[in-house]
Amino acid sequence: MPLDLDAEYNNRAMVPDHPAIMAGWVRDAAAYRAGRPDAQLDQAYGTGERHRYDLFPAASPRAGAPILLFIHGGYWQALDKTSFSHMAAGANAHGLDVAVMSYDLCPQVKLAKIVDDVIACIRTLRERTGRRVLPFGHSAGGHLTACVAAANWPRIGEAADLIAAAMPISGLFQLAPLVPTFVNKAMGMDAGEAASLSPLVWTPPSGLRVTAVVGGDESSEYHRQTRTLCDCWGALGVTAKEIVVPGANHFTVIAPFADPGSALTSELVALAG
Repeated sequence: MPLDLDAEYNNRAMVPDHPAIMAGWVRDAAAYRAGRPDAQLDQAYGTGERHRYDLFPAASPRAGAPILLFIHGGYWQALDKTSFSHMAAGANAHGLDVAVMSYDLCPQVKLAKIVDDVIACIRTLRERTGRRVLPFGHSAGGHLTACVAAANWPRIGEAADLIAAAMPISGLFQLAPLVPTFVNKAMGMDAGEAASLSPLVWTPPSGLRVTAVVGGDESSEYHRQTRTLCDCWGALGVTAKEIVVPGANHFTVIAPFADPGSALTSELVALAG
């Protein structure tokens, strides 16, 4: 019996209490910003009103560490950085500086433009800090994390090793299954766009370290996407690792990043070297 792809990718339907979880994100993010008068908020990386990031510096920064970049989800058509400031808390406590970005959304722009937004933000961070960047992103942000991890940086004049490592969380790496679903109504992808914007088939640099995370209670498609990325990229020389978070759903899987003592924060810190 064929999979019901609409059901497989309808995370909100799978988690009935998602409104309360998302309201918690807004509350916890605002509280983190309020407690961080040293944060550099609304830094521009482009000309659009959503081309902004917030930078949360560590109190005792680790010399030589990359700057971390959190990329939010929302199926490329919802949310912004203001719901996710607290994603910096765990890494900040370990001496890592963290930026949290917004980007343009569908249907106002096409997906390729969103990928370009993240590339622009990373280039801006590199220009302003001189440091490498470690992206970690959730859901649609997991897709964008994989895209920038496998991007051809030398082609646009950047160092091949600009991306220090990457952690996609509940990511989408093969977009063809989304084309017939509700997700694509705002995106308007055809089969060709879905293929060309699927980082699963891109060529990441050999030796890149990637930890792909998925919640134990997520749909079979999210597990397949994560497993397949690790298998395919691993075959290309990536040091790819999968972490399944027991009992976590699509919305609760990112909660550990706000906790300095969590296993996911430890993994992120390890990726940062």
